[in-house]
Amino acid sequence: MSKIVITGGAGFIGSHIAENLAKNGHEIVIVDNLDPYYSVDLKMKNVKTVLNSGDVTFVNADITDLSRMGQIIDSTVDYVYHEAAQAGVRISVEDPFKPNDVNVLGTLNVLKASLDAGVKKVINASSSSVYGKVKYLPFDEQHPTEPVSPYGVSKLAAEHYCRVFYEVYGLPTTSLRYFTVYGPRMRPDLAISIFTRKMLANEPITVFGDGEQTRDFTFIEDVVEANKRLLDNKITDGKVLNIGGGNRISVNCLIENLRSITGSKSEVIYAGKQKGDTEDTLAGVDLGNEMIGYRPLFNINKGLNNFVDWFKTEGDTHGFDKQVNVASPGSQKSVTSVVHLIESYKKHVLYNSN
Repeated sequence: MSKIVITGGAGFIGSHIAENLAKNGHEIVIVDNLDPYYSVDLKMKNVKTVLNSGDVTFVNADITDLSRMGQIIDSTVDYVYHEAAQAGVRISVEDPFKPNDVNVLGTLNVLKASLDAGVKKVINASSSSVYGKVKYLPFDEQHPTEPVSPYGVSKLAAEHYCRVFYEVYGLPTTSLRYFTVYGPRMRPDLAISIFTRKMLANEPITVFGDGEQTRDFTFIEDVVEANKRLLDNKITDGKVLNIGGGNRISVNCLIENLRSITGSKSEVIYAGKQKGDTEDTLAGVDLGNEMIGYRPLFNINKGLNNFVDWFKTEGDTHGFDKQVNVASPGSQKSVTSVVHLIESYKKHVLYNSN
């Protein structure tokens, strides 16, 4: 089995990848700076779940620190899953510098440390936000990339660095363009999280725009499966692949689906469209199917039912009651109190953040 570093391993997608790989016998090192962009308590719950799943170590460190990345990604590491990022389209519009520092400089640091350590491959988490302006649908990997937010720009720059490190330095890399991932443990500031919480409580929900904008939603288990298929896979070296559900749904239809599942009587309030939001997304996944056999198994109804079932039993314990009550198809800024690390978890920290 392999030793695998997973940056952003306390987050939604990173923790699921880490948990799955640990259960399959790999040695996992989670790297996360526990940024309070959303609840640190929630992130630590994710860490605790992963720590209980196998041979896992948690490292409290920041990817913007090159020397720290060099300490963690050393010659004993086989693979790196780079999931750490400053997320949030709208927050990037308000502050374009932080996503640049984290998503561009941080990625460069991870790549440099990985190159120096001689890792076998870096799998980079990218985003459908790199496409931006729609020329045609579905998006295939050759669709023009014209991001409409600083976040999208930062993820596109990170992709290019991954490509260049493969083409110039010989470091195998693959970037996966995720399309609106959802599922258990998802970030509380995303639309499906907020809609579900509000609808279960029969509280009003707010939609930015007219609700006719569409998204391709991807269930977390499909994303994890795609990432697993990249281990020991060389034909994807230097490539970019879409990872989506392969179907799109309007926000209004999403709400009606959730209403049917929850029996909610929540009122829908429409507000002005937000800057940086893409109008439509739809993933073309033919290349992923061809290269790694990727085939999404969760349609939106199956995925929503799975998420709502989880939310009813565990959602409140994961900090979903601490978030604000507005949402759009993608991410939004959340109001979250900064909490301290739980003392009992400190023994799992390999390095401190200094």
